[in-house]
Amino acid sequence: MNDQPADDRAAEARRARYGALPARIRYEDMTEEAPSGPGGAAGTAYDPERAWNFYNCLAVDLAL
Repeated sequence: MNDQPADDRAAEARRARYGALPARIRYEDMTEEAPSGPGGAAGTAYDPERAWNFYNCLAVDLAL
């Protein structure tokens, strides 16, 4: 009989089929800090003429 447990054989088969996992990415490398100006980004101010673009309404979608 085999000396090797079934778990080890399955792990070896998985490793042969899929290879190794990619290297871990540190949290610091995934985030970026950027300064923001007063009031947020430009163009985010409320515009009543274009406010209807940001709401979903079936009547508007169907042009009723």
